[in-house]
Amino acid sequence: MIPRAFAASVVLLAPAVAHAGTTPLYKPAPDWVASAPPIDASDLDDSSPIFLRYDQQQRVEDGRVWTYSDNAIRIANGQMLAQAGTLTLPWQPDGGDLIIHGVEIIRGDQHIDLLAKGAKFTVLRREEALEQLQLNGILTATLQAEGLRVGDVLHVTASTTRKDPALQGNAQTLMPLMSLPMRARFGRAILSWPEGLDLRWKSYRDIDAQPVTKNGYRTLEIKLPLAKPDDMPADAPKRFQPLSLLEASTFDSWAQVSAVMAPLYATKGTIAPGSPLAAEVARIKAASSDPKTRAAMALRLVQDKVRYLFNGMDGGNYDPQSPSDTWRLRYGDCKAKTLLLLALLHELDIESQPVLASTELGDLVPERLPSAAAFNHVLVRAKVGGETLWLDGTKSGDRLVDIADTPDFGTVLPVQASGAALQKIDMRYPAQPDLKVDVTLDERAGLDFPALYDVAITFRGPTAELVSTAWSQGDDEQKRQLVNRSVGAAVGDSLLATKSLERPEGDAGTVILHAKGLAATGWEKQNDRYRMSLDHAVNEIDFDPDRAKQAWRKIPVQLKAPGGQVVRTRIELPAEAKGVTLEGDSKLPETLAGYRLKRDVNVSDGVLTIEDSVLSRGGEIAPDQFADVRAAVALAKSRMLEAVAPADYPAPWEMIRSGRKDGRFKPILDTYAKVIADNPDDASHYAARAHFLGAIYDWQGAIADLDHAIDLEPTSDRYLWRAGLLHTIGADDKALADAEAARKLDPGSTGVLAQLATLYAETGDPQKGLDLVSERIALGGDDRQPLMIVKSDLLSREGKAKEAIATIDTALDEHPGRPVLFNQRCWIKGTMNVELASALKDCTKSIELDDQPSAALDSRAMVYFRMGRMDDALADLNAALDIAPGRPASMFMRGIIHERMGDKKAAASDLAAARAAQPTIDKDYARYGIKP
Repeated sequence: MIPRAFAASVVLLAPAVAHAGTTPLYKPAPDWVASAPPIDASDLDDSSPIFLRYDQQQRVEDGRVWTYSDNAIRIANGQMLAQAGTLTLPWQPDGGDLIIHGVEIIRGDQHIDLLAKGAKFTVLRREEALEQLQLNGILTATLQAEGLRVGDVLHVTASTTRKDPALQGNAQTLMPLMSLPMRARFGRAILSWPEGLDLRWKSYRDIDAQPVTKNGYRTLEIKLPLAKPDDMPADAPKRFQPLSLLEASTFDSWAQVSAVMAPLYATKGTIAPGSPLAAEVARIKAASSDPKTRAAMALRLVQDKVRYLFNGMDGGNYDPQSPSDTWRLRYGDCKAKTLLLLALLHELDIESQPVLASTELGDLVPERLPSAAAFNHVLVRAKVGGETLWLDGTKSGDRLVDIADTPDFGTVLPVQASGAALQKIDMRYPAQPDLKVDVTLDERAGLDFPALYDVAITFRGPTAELVSTAWSQGDDEQKRQLVNRSVGAAVGDSLLATKSLERPEGDAGTVILHAKGLAATGWEKQNDRYRMSLDHAVNEIDFDPDRAKQAWRKIPVQLKAPGGQVVRTRIELPAEAKGVTLEGDSKLPETLAGYRLKRDVNVSDGVLTIEDSVLSRGGEIAPDQFADVRAAVALAKSRMLEAVAPADYPAPWEMIRSGRKDGRFKPILDTYAKVIADNPDDASHYAARAHFLGAIYDWQGAIADLDHAIDLEPTSDRYLWRAGLLHTIGADDKALADAEAARKLDPGSTGVLAQLATLYAETGDPQKGLDLVSERIALGGDDRQPLMIVKSDLLSREGKAKEAIATIDTALDEHPGRPVLFNQRCWIKGTMNVELASALKDCTKSIELDDQPSAALDSRAMVYFRMGRMDDALADLNAALDIAPGRPASMFMRGIIHERMGDKKAAASDLAAARAAQPTIDKDYARYGIKP
């Protein structure tokens, strides 16, 4: 069986008997069809509905469903003309007939009868769903609507009939009900049946209509469109989602459905002695006497040796092909695979039976009318040693270890000759995760630098097959993209150096993706300590259901489908961080928000290891549990596990100095070299290494890599970046040339303009920079504020303190309350040693307003320095460096202050670090009259 698809004009459900026509019939509509009002196309405009008529009528009689469709659509534009100009009417000939009643074009008061002009439908004898692994037997009748124009109305009436012998005289049908915001000038749905037929019907929407009896038939008529369905929260179970359809069935109970389906799955005599299948049974028996092991072997045979292909031909929507045919053809759908698996299990003396399931609407089944149409899947329920096993031949990768896992199908129907009641599947947590991630992060170079990663990702089940297939069929770039997506989820931003796929031998049912490369550091400095999140469990869980609307208060939360992941991370720490400690929960609650959790963590000999397991079994969380679950999740998230580096972990500049001295950066640089060598034409890889080289103060190396990146792919950002590096080493003439090149590529960039103006000042032409900035400021726009900051800086370089301060005063009038402007005014006053009392107020205001006030703290330290308040200046600089470790300006000033306070050793350390990070810093501060 397959999920049902409902078209607006023709509804095709369970196919039926053979011997119906394989070519369309041309006949008038049957007498029972209720007539519709005439179609008026004289007053159409752009506000008219697309559907002028949407008339769907069904009659159920003698086990047959006759579906009549009468649709008239307005051809509103060229796109609709292209789509509607080719009429397509699908039907399943072994289930019944396609009957064409009429095809016409209505143009104003003209009615152009295409059939009267000799037009005929052509039948396409192609499997229209073969790409979806379906041989459904559906044929498609097509007709080119010759002469159709934009503004015309295309009017088509047609019928399909169907009768399925597998239902043993019963009938079932589903009819979609148009709902707003779809519109129709005339719309209705009619269901009719003989007065003596015990037909049950149900709508999942509120409708006013009730059946009436006339001429021996009961008729239910529903006016369309219905009101717009009520909104539902996205995490609501499917049974709460509004279904706009009408369902009807002649089945009187689920037990009858079960009994009617039972003959289709009889296995007696389906495996003949001496046949190939009998040999497989003998092989399994010889391999093991354990029933559970035998069941796992039989399941693996069906999953691995028979590919999936739906076969709905020759009455096959419910009737499975024989086990011998399935084994010979080596393909089959869920029906065929289930019957094959049942035959094997029965030969192995394992108690088992088929069960019907709905893969998408399983939780709605108990509320539906009894019918086979409630299901779109069939699998096997087996009993082994008192344990219930749910065995699905259409899956892949199931093994003995996880054979007891449960599918999230909600409520199912066992199939047996005596009939059966519905059964709800009792969900269990899966025995294995879908995904295992094993990561080693080599952080020995330091917590501020990229980590060398070595990742092994183990995929199981269907995902393993998808990954294996993608790997086999993909080229090198596609493999790279696959690995980057998978690794990125495990380690974040990364560069790939090596990749491979391992297919373990034996019974694993897995594939393992291996990758090595560089990952961005996960450490951040907070509260004067380096910290790294270690959580791969609680962070994956969110529980904040939206039940604000009164109508939603009693709706449960649907949990994720069964599955989960295990992430094991091993972090090799630098010698300076071996005193790392843990904060947060080293142990997790056994369950949280429906998930089963487990955590193991260990720190030993400079290696931190953590393993997090998160498993879901599906199911729901009831509304009366929401408050407790929400509180538990919030508590867990407030205590997420972190690694905390020791308080005496060296500052970045100290790690850079020692790293360059002892060669600990070599493995990182070797990996960058491998990445570049593998793809030397990728500019981004040179840029990535340039970023690292700049971070460790190898300015010439960074510039050389940017040379390569710009040669391969010049961008404004890269020119600007190289200009900044050249300025850092004092090569301002070259920097100016790069800034001008950047402006040619991006003349509207505020950042480019700002750097260009500054470089004009640095190379002896400050007025040119001022003119450039002033001209842009005069144009107005969002970039006025940042450019006024640049202008004030240029004025201060010229010693024009009043003009510089006035420029920021104007900016604050335009943008009051901006912390960056208060900081800039404070900085100008402090560096120019004017208005220090008000400067202090400006900086304090900026610090109060800014979430990350490192710059303002640095500026206030300058003011305190000018005022001779060295202790206060030192305190602010320490705070600034806690927020922004390695900031050269703050280190330089702290060195100056240490020197003034007599701490020559601390001064020398800070000044050396500042000079390493910004070689021209002495010259920059000499401009303010500040020298060591």
